[in-house]
Amino acid sequence: MKIEKRFWKDERWAEMHFPELQKRYLGKWIAIVNEKVVAVAEGPETARKVAKEKTGVIQIPVIFVESGQNLY
Repeated sequence: MKIEKRFWKDERWAEMHFPELQKRYLGKWIAIVNEKVVAVAEGPETARKVAKEKTGVIQIPVIFVESGQNLY
């Protein structure tokens, strides 16, 4: 499956706006479609599911908004 250009555009948008996203969604998973946050959840699967139901889009970047203090 080829990943749509919109997916990469949305992912870049999130990277560019990450400081703003941290202020609003810290510690949450967010789903982005057309350069907008369309779902916020405690887990990535839920964020993706809600975003898909809202938009009908299948390929959706889902990002964890971290503070930079998380350990992996």
